Amino acid sequence: MKLYITYMNNGERISRASEMAPDASDANREMRLVDVIPQMSYQIIHGFGGAFTEAAGYVYSLMDAADRADLLRTYFGPGGMGYTWGRTSIDSSDFGLEMYCANDDATDLGLKRMDFSRGDRYILPLVRDAQAEAGRSIHMMLTPWSPPAWMKTNRSRVRGGSLRPECAPIWAEYICKYVAHCVEVGMDVRLLSAQNEPHAVQTWDSCIMHDDEERDFLKNHLLPAIRRHGLDERLALLIWDHNKQHALQRAEVIMADPALADTVGGVAFHWYSGDHFENLAMVWEKYPGKRLVFSEGCVEHSIWGTDAERVGAIKYAHEYIGDLNAGADTLIDWNLVVDEKGGPNHVGNYCDAPMMYDTVNRVLHKKLSLDYIGHFSRFIYPGAVRLGVSRYSPDIEVTAARNPDGSVAAVLLNPTDRAQSFFLRLKDDYYAVALPAGAIATCVA
Repeated sequence: MKLYITYMNNGERISRASEMAPDASDANREMRLVDVIPQMSYQIIHGFGGAFTEAAGYVYSLMDAADRADLLRTYFGPGGMGYTWGRTSIDSSDFGLEMYCANDDATDLGLKRMDFSRGDRYILPLVRDAQAEAGRSIHMMLTPWSPPAWMKTNRSRVRGGSLRPECAPIWAEYICKYVAHCVEVGMDVRLLSAQNEPHAVQTWDSCIMHDDEERDFLKNHLLPAIRRHGLDERLALLIWDHNKQHALQRAEVIMADPALADTVGGVAFHWYSGDHFENLAMVWEKYPGKRLVFSEGCVEHSIWGTDAERVGAIKYAHEYIGDLNAGADTLIDWNLVVDEKGGPNHVGNYCDAPMMYDTVNRVLHKKLSLDYIGHFSRFIYPGAVRLGVSRYSPDIEVTAARNPDGSVAAVLLNPTDRAQSFFLRLKDDYYAVALPAGAIATCVA
């Protein structure tokens, strides 16, 4: 078995790889056992990725050529993170230089004057360079943060408001035109959600869309528009796209409509309200075959502080293990890269990211969270199948998958402040594993 381990020790980041032989001692291996159970299999895992926000694209445009190459190689190149997924916004999100939209003309009800150049300016070069580095397409998810101000009840992109009912067919057409444009310029769009965080009233781009409103918009407007544009064979339509605690509730309202039960592809979710892995598991159990997609999460400076790398890295690993074990098949982090402030963000809602670029000193910093996410994305490949696991204690967190090549990868996290020693049973062999406080390990056999 190959063991890959990462942790912090007195502020120093330590990563090492080693070969481990099965344990041949007479130790009692059953009392502190983490067991991978290959006869129990669950969802097919589609892959991992990060968001191509305008903030990421803008910071990327400021980098030296060597730093740009390093970023691309790390995320998308051979031997790198293995990212195969991305997410970007339809029009602006908070992570950008300013608010913008492709058509702000309230008289153009036929949407004849759509202009996508502002959205393309920083995002498209990063997407194209990532695909060139990867040697393949990056599967993309698209999401709007708000309709244009003239389509909303509050006549503003910010502070919530709702879609004006009379604008629903126009907004559906607008979304599809945006998707079609992204496809035309080379994005491999595979997923679409109708509204980012539909319960959130924000000082940035936001729009309220209640359960029944999303149901009716999808059924009466967006799905017919998707079909008219010939996008139905390409897109899986995801609902909700907000925090996990209401994922089941949203699914129950929308999936209860027979017209949507077969056409909705799954549920997208965020992490900002806590674990709620049980809610995801209930969605996965009640709606078999529907996808669960972690579509956004970031470590917020206002909560954790700018120097809490270890806390943030453990948070990512805990989230990924919990989501995978609850049935998630795709995990997409938020910004691929931000600047030294955690932006740009047009309302100052600064956040951490796995890579941060110091635009003053022109230095690319790779955070500990990058390594912890890599313990999943580097070793669990697209097409892997999640396997059953069992553990002796909540002090060790674990998920496991069988890759298409037959190898089994088990990711183990010690979230505690003390070292943990235990036995791992993998492919019927027992291995003695020791994890320092806060460490993550991937075992591959």
